Amino acid sequence: MGTVHARSLEPLPPSGPDFGALGEEAEFVEVEPEAKQEILENKDVVVQHVHFDGLGRTKDDVIMYEIGDVFKAKNLIEVMRKSHEAREKLLRLGIFRQVDVLIDTCQGDDALPNGLDVTFEVTELRRLTGSYNTMVGNNEGSMVLGVKLPNLLGRAEKVTFQFSYGTKETSYGLSFFKPQPGNFERNFSVNLYKVTGQFPWSSLRETDRGLSAEYSFPVWRTSHTVKWEGVWRELGCLARTASFAVRKESGHSLKSSLSHAMVIDSRNSSILPRRGALLKVNQELAGYTGGDVSFIKEDFELQLNKQLVFDSVFSTSLWGGMLVPIGDKPSSIADRFYLGGPTSVRGFSMHSVGPQSEGDYLGGEAYWAGGLHLYTPLPFRPGQGGFGELFRTHFFLNAGNLCNLNYGEGPKAHIRKLAECIRWSYGAGIVLRLGNIARLELNYCVPMGVQKGDRICDGVQFGAGIRFL
Repeated sequence: MGTVHARSLEPLPPSGPDFGALGEEAEFVEVEPEAKQEILENKDVVVQHVHFDGLGRTKDDVIMYEIGDVFKAKNLIEVMRKSHEAREKLLRLGIFRQVDVLIDTCQGDDALPNGLDVTFEVTELRRLTGSYNTMVGNNEGSMVLGVKLPNLLGRAEKVTFQFSYGTKETSYGLSFFKPQPGNFERNFSVNLYKVTGQFPWSSLRETDRGLSAEYSFPVWRTSHTVKWEGVWRELGCLARTASFAVRKESGHSLKSSLSHAMVIDSRNSSILPRRGALLKVNQELAGYTGGDVSFIKEDFELQLNKQLVFDSVFSTSLWGGMLVPIGDKPSSIADRFYLGGPTSVRGFSMHSVGPQSEGDYLGGEAYWAGGLHLYTPLPFRPGQGGFGELFRTHFFLNAGNLCNLNYGEGPKAHIRKLAECIRWSYGAGIVLRLGNIARLELNYCVPMGVQKGDRICDGVQFGAGIRFL
């Protein structure tokens, strides 16, 4: 619960009308711990003062929003709980290195008999901090170096410069983050970035130079993000053997888009959940705010998790999406969906399902993918209660399809096309959870429903990432 110290509310005096002087013959009465705890829980108290030690550049109005509930506490246990909640809110702001809480009886002329003082002892972060770490994406890794200016203006603002060098992607960017005082979930951010990525399954190299602004806010149990993005994209061939279809996509384009994302997440873990559900819905509209790329794009992700007997977990997931070009210009290879690989439809190579030309995969304008999973403890439970708990046995059944649609045919024709030529696979393996950072999978896969042009991975397949079907 963090560092929360509380002293006795009313220390017994050494003498008084009902007590004699404490001497060698004095008789001490031991108070039962249960009775003492009950007295503290039921005793009415008033929080008279809240003090902060260690504040420097942080403005008072920011911290007042976070500690307001402490004054509403009515007994000691409630004071401790609300003080701990306030401590967590203060740490979440990202401006303090350490926050300790001290609860004591109120002192001074205005002190009430049941008055309390709560003191927050804080240590602010330095004005300039640096960091280096490694990140695991969807079957790729990267090294990240960062420089941060936390609490820049005294109200939890943050400026960050970050450089990332990975196996398939190199990027650097400058961002500004500003939360709303008293409501950290409501925040505004601006990002300026450059990203260079390599996509060997398409023989494609892409360089994006962009500017984005987004606003995040909660509504009931959902979280929403509204975003504008303007990006100058440069596409080129990764290899001299790239197909004509990829060469034709090469060149420059300017995309300006508005997007909205909604998330409902009740899972107990985002990496390897045991219970809860996830729903993500994304919409993107490009072309109406400028640029030479126009489309409507929507995709969703649904996941349900249920804990069963013998510490096993059943999980089911469903993904889907559709892209509709606006105007006569066809969609770009950089905007389409891709399917296949150890993080989606297992048993197929990375993004190697669907339309292709001369071995280069071009992506599709519509897709769906679903999965059924059963996670169980390792046989005989080696390392139970320790390192062995990071491993799970994994049984799965995946299916999906990716294609281009003729939008003049109607919904029934679209459903028929998405139901044709379904790729599916099954298998078993081992999952390793790397804390709350990522997870690794080593599966034996049996691909089925393979179509002409698909690239498969029949047998052992390794996957690493944070988002799995």
